[in-house]
Amino acid sequence: MARTRLSRADRYEQLVEVSWALVREEGADALTLGRLAERAGVAKPVVYSHFASRAALLAALFKEFDDRQTVMLGEYLEAAEESVNGRANAIADSYVGCSLAQGRELTGVLAALEGSPELEQVKRESERAYSERCREVLAPFSADGLGQSSMTAIFGAAEALSHAAVVGVLSPEGAKGELAALIVAVVGRPSLTG
Repeated sequence: MARTRLSRADRYEQLVEVSWALVREEGADALTLGRLAERAGVAKPVVYSHFASRAALLAALFKEFDDRQTVMLGEYLEAAEESVNGRANAIADSYVGCSLAQGRELTGVLAALEGSPELEQVKRESERAYSERCREVLAPFSADGLGQSSMTAIFGAAEALSHAAVVGVLSPEGAKGELAALIVAVVGRPSLTG
């Protein structure tokens, strides 16, 4: 049986999909470039031509998740009512929804990202951009703006509630509702610190 040669972009997509499946089935520790090549049915040099290292692969997985999360946020905000409740629900629905769509494998990738300063920086820059986008859409409803401590509180809760929904401790609707209520409460109170 002849192999179908994929375009570079299609091969990259295939490798990302296989990586997520590998993490889902065996955990993030099992994700190596050699194991990915084996699982994808390609030679190691093919994988290395896309990802120079395991760190680069983990960063690519997180970027792929982050891109989907950003798109989902935009879609929910576009459909949302122009109110603090509408915006809070859009943020909560998209954040928890994207985490649920990705599943438990995201936890392993996030833990691996925190394992090296370079990967942690990728995660922090992404979180900063996402937080700033949310601050922009919530700011019109806040009397004195939203400081960094407010945004840290919102996204700390978002991460915890999303994780609880992914592992089944909370229902998806419960996690989304609690996060939306917290966002409304934080936006409605005076900022305590910058």
